Amino acid sequence: MLELRDKLEGGKFVITVELEPPKGINTDKVVYYSNQLRDRVDAINITDCPMANLRMSPIAIAHIIRTKANLDAIFHLTCRDRNIIGLQSELLGAAALGVKNLLILTGDPPSVGDHPKSKGVFEVDSTGLVHIANTLKNGNDMSGNPLNESPNFNIGVAANPCAKDMSLEMEKLISKIEKGANFIQTQPVFDLEALNLFLEKVRHFHIPVIAGILPLKSMKMTRHIIEHIPGIEIPNWVEERMKQGGRPEGIKIAVELLSQFRNMTQGVHIMPVGDANIVLEILEEEE
Repeated sequence: MLELRDKLEGGKFVITVELEPPKGINTDKVVYYSNQLRDRVDAINITDCPMANLRMSPIAIAHIIRTKANLDAIFHLTCRDRNIIGLQSELLGAAALGVKNLLILTGDPPSVGDHPKSKGVFEVDSTGLVHIANTLKNGNDMSGNPLNESPNFNIGVAANPCAKDMSLEMEKLISKIEKGANFIQTQPVFDLEALNLFLEKVRHFHIPVIAGILPLKSMKMTRHIIEHIPGIEIPNWVEERMKQGGRPEGIKIAVELLSQFRNMTQGVHIMPVGDANIVLEILEEEE
């Protein structure tokens, strides 16, 4: 298996797809779609209890995908559920299982999920967690004790090219890069001009950027994002096309973005939001 890091370093345009872990122990669905996507994409992203809803460990699923689908995986790791000891333990366990790609996120508070009375930990933020992962990568734990073998992590961080406060967004991102980030994965982007401006700001860091694509499935979904999901900017032209065309038009928009991003970034990250079939439709349409 040629790993994601090697593909990025070799200049290959990569495609990753986000899948959710199961709520339970049956992994058949995620393994099935990973196998369906194996010859079309370069890695599967596995979310970490998305929206603070309980799901199986993303590290376990990432290992299963690598084993049963022979496909590389990126596990998401949030700061919400573990203290510094627990975060280090999870990272070392992932490395021992051969899972080296991670996307570091702060995480949604428990109050928004299915265990609203749980307490979030948040002992560090995403910048602090990048520092933890890179410290382990360099051979020591957070107390300065040496490890018997160092993990070789490929550390990813999130960024939003359409952030309302780009100065603050860039300040946070630069701090993560300085702490040891190896690649950037963006929030969904529909605005090519905003993405271009963002790419100009990070170009001198020589760090791969994987742009986010969120396939829109209906006008209802589009309006919900516009009205309730901060951080995702949907331009008027996208809204107008979704009014006219629904899901087929959403697929066309995703294909157009994918085609444009091939000339701008080092890869794309497709977020199907529970509908992995739409990824297959997008990739077939692009062909």
